[in-house]
Amino acid sequence: MSASASPPVFDAFAPEHRADPYPRYAIVREAVPFLDSGFGVEFVTRHAECSAVLSETLWSHRDEAELFHPDADRTDLPTSFLWMDPPDHTRLRGLVSKAFTPKRVVELRPRILELVTGMLDAALAADEVEAIEAIAYPLPLIVICELLGVPDADQAMVHRLGPGLARGFDPDPVLSPEERRARDEGSRELIAYFRALIAERLRDPRSDLVSALGAVHERGDTLTEHEMLTTCITLLIAGHETTVNMVGNGLLALMRNPGQLALLRECPELAGPAVDEILRYDSPVHMTTRTARQDLVVGGRTFREGDNVCVLVGSANRDPRAYDRPDEFDVTRYASGTATPRHLGFALGIHYCMGAALARLEGEVLLAELARRVRTLEQAGEPVYRPNLLIRGLRELPLRFTA
Repeated sequence: MSASASPPVFDAFAPEHRADPYPRYAIVREAVPFLDSGFGVEFVTRHAECSAVLSETLWSHRDEAELFHPDADRTDLPTSFLWMDPPDHTRLRGLVSKAFTPKRVVELRPRILELVTGMLDAALAADEVEAIEAIAYPLPLIVICELLGVPDADQAMVHRLGPGLARGFDPDPVLSPEERRARDEGSRELIAYFRALIAERLRDPRSDLVSALGAVHERGDTLTEHEMLTTCITLLIAGHETTVNMVGNGLLALMRNPGQLALLRECPELAGPAVDEILRYDSPVHMTTRTARQDLVVGGRTFREGDNVCVLVGSANRDPRAYDRPDEFDVTRYASGTATPRHLGFALGIHYCMGAALARLEGEVLLAELARRVRTLEQAGEPVYRPNLLIRGLRELPLRFTA
């Protein structure tokens, strides 16, 4: 862009582009690597610059509440270590990471397979299903609830509150008063719920994460009550809302690209790489903020201490500077033997998604069974998107599954 040219208009988040923001991302990304958003942060549009920001610890994530929710009560934004810097981030992440070790995740495979099998049985028996409610929501919701120790009877409550909390991560200016209220009331309801559940687990411990966190808090050395409660909520919401979108976006991509489903059927070993391609092609998370803790240079641009940026993950993952044919859905992309750059769907650096291995496993098992048992996916109605900007995905996806 020449010095005299006007900066491009960023409208990827406009309602009319909700179903496909990627052409709008491309216009801005091809024009500039950085763009003033108009609300106190600089958009970062390209893969190299986004990766540099996410990988650098001196780009802090702790100010997102102030940037997106300046007037909100912090007790109604239960994000725990998501919006922390070391050493608090390191301490809290270390406490919960034991629940997501490779060994623990692998042990969940039989249960995930059992759930997937039941869901596909029902989908194949039906004339059509609404795939978000039939598959995308229950799979990660059941898994994270069981991992935490949330009883089966309480999962409907989590499902009721989850969408409002996920929408509440969006900047407050785009939220209606009703949406802000749903987030705040949902947060308070979950805080009260986990306070009672932890008290119950202290009386009757089990082999779940709620019991483990309650025991750590009871010892009084490394976990305050607020940290314990917000960590439970963070794991619960982040542990299923993003995966819901990953599954929904993946089913939509396979329905629209039947040749890729056929390729999965021919090569079941592509199920794992296909999960990464889904996360690149149609990421469940489209943006995240960072604040410079000292003067930093990114892509030849100097940012001063205190400057704020918004990393456009959805744009970076379609950057032609990083990916060949970025707008094509290709399940072989991460299995081709070439040096394909990492997608940013799980972020990078110290805030790399703790549940990445679990989400990958859920996606891999589902895709493998889908390819083994389903011949065609057909559209049974129009997909409907949620209004969310940050945690973006489908509200409805009517499909027919044919064996």
